Amino acid sequence: MDKGSAHYTFNVCRAHTLLSVGLPPLYKHQSWFDIAIQDRLFLVFHTYMARPMLLAFALALLVYSSVASAEIVEHSFHVQNITMNRLCKQQVINAVNGSLPGPTIQVHEGDTLIVHVFNNCPYNLTIHWHGIFQLHSAWADGPEYVTQCPILPGNKYTYRFTITGQEGTLWWHAHAQWLRATVHGALIIYDQERVTRTRSQNPSKSSPFFWIVYYRVREWWNANIIQIEEQALAEGHGPNISDAFTINGWPGDLYNCSSTGTYKLKVVQGKTYLLRFINVALNNELFFKIANHTMTVVAVDACYTNPMVADTIVIGPGQTIDVLLTADQPLASYYMAAHSYDSLGMEYDKTTTRGIIMYENASSSIPLMPALPSFNDTPMAFEFFSSLTSLVNGPHWAPVPLKVDEHMFLTEGLGMVPCGANNTCGAPLGLQFAASMNNESFELPTKLSMLEAFYYNLTAGIYTADFPKYPPVVFDYTNTSNAMNTTLIMTPRSTKVTKLKYNSTVEIVFQNTALVGQQSHPIHLHGFNFYVLAQGFGNYDPVSGPKLFNLINPQIRNTVGVPVGGWTVIRFTANNPGMFSLLYL
Repeated sequence: MDKGSAHYTFNVCRAHTLLSVGLPPLYKHQSWFDIAIQDRLFLVFHTYMARPMLLAFALALLVYSSVASAEIVEHSFHVQNITMNRLCKQQVINAVNGSLPGPTIQVHEGDTLIVHVFNNCPYNLTIHWHGIFQLHSAWADGPEYVTQCPILPGNKYTYRFTITGQEGTLWWHAHAQWLRATVHGALIIYDQERVTRTRSQNPSKSSPFFWIVYYRVREWWNANIIQIEEQALAEGHGPNISDAFTINGWPGDLYNCSSTGTYKLKVVQGKTYLLRFINVALNNELFFKIANHTMTVVAVDACYTNPMVADTIVIGPGQTIDVLLTADQPLASYYMAAHSYDSLGMEYDKTTTRGIIMYENASSSIPLMPALPSFNDTPMAFEFFSSLTSLVNGPHWAPVPLKVDEHMFLTEGLGMVPCGANNTCGAPLGLQFAASMNNESFELPTKLSMLEAFYYNLTAGIYTADFPKYPPVVFDYTNTSNAMNTTLIMTPRSTKVTKLKYNSTVEIVFQNTALVGQQSHPIHLHGFNFYVLAQGFGNYDPVSGPKLFNLINPQIRNTVGVPVGGWTVIRFTANNPGMFSLLYL
């Protein structure tokens, strides 16, 4: 939940789990999340790299950008309270430039993006550029108290960074408390030829490729989102479930007072559309389906995939998926619909949001409704996620590094912490929920951002560099008989990081636990993409597990789910100096 914005002043700051890759003084002059049940984990990867080498690389990038005719793209974000009418109620939310979702940013690879953020809302604020590498601009990554102190109410801050080595669908969002529920928008990166943007804005009727459409799917609460978060933290239980889901800010006609609040897309029969999906929800993985149509997945998290045909897509919080949709059905109207994928089996939002695809020149008719999977259809979710593969030799593709320098094994899931102040909390045993990795529940600092502390060598009292690379106790991680085992569920709060050597290859096994329920949940790594080598159920086996690794064309992502009661293995190269979060969204 932490997000960042930057000022050159030192303000009071808060916490996460980090990876820090050695940050040289070259960065000094750069401008510079769930909650309640989810504290932060920070693995800090420090990469060590000689200054002359960094300078040479920076100069090479400068020449390359110049050749590519890079541009400066500038935006202003005014974040303030607005009132929206949803589900029979007027609700005050925080939003950017008076709209939900916020503005779509369009840039080309090599462009420099400048965003002026004016915080006119009553809460501290930062902005995170989800999936952007931030090469040579780690200060601009955004998580509050990690790379910067927050933008205080009534203040402003300017982010400036260059888009390097990326193209596709990403997004931006607030990274302080739960503000990202309504402070978010798409960030689209085109290739350097600057053809795609023109085509999407001026489509040709004779072209088979017709239009680009953005879908932001999210929750909606008929309440103040910050108060929901603070209540959950104070009482120690999970947050209240959402009242609805929305597509591009509209809940759809299954909800009260929403007959006119339905997103609609008009299509031309025979045309093909690129649909860019972004799950901006806080807590929910989602099934999405369009009646009588199939979709072809062509990219995830701004990384090209081998085309994969599916009638249902599954998307976790923080993830993006690009699909091609061909309007190849009879002239009519068809519902698109989404609802939760729930793997925990506890209370969750059981509602369904839907929009309408309307064929041009179709007669008025009741739209056809798709049959969505069951809420707990784990086999379908696993098949979708594990079937994705990368497009070998596609743009920005690189082969999997085969030599591993750093191995980590991270247990992840819910644990418990004492309620505090001798109170009794709403979680089992009168305790408070806390997410943890390797039995450490991350806590943000409160005096200085972690990157500033590292740069100025003021780490004492801010963080320690001793985050464990393996769990402190080996046990039967997914055995449900260990549920609520008081010798295992208690987790300390800490602010710890892990250091990584520059250019080292890192392999991480994420292992879900059954201590306080098993749940499929996404994990996001700031500053890097990674290869998803394998996924499975049960306890990871270090002997048989590597035999399942896809080392040829594994999917490449920045946010990945760990299957319920299972494991995921990722690998990446720590080639981006800075302080970057690895967090349980």
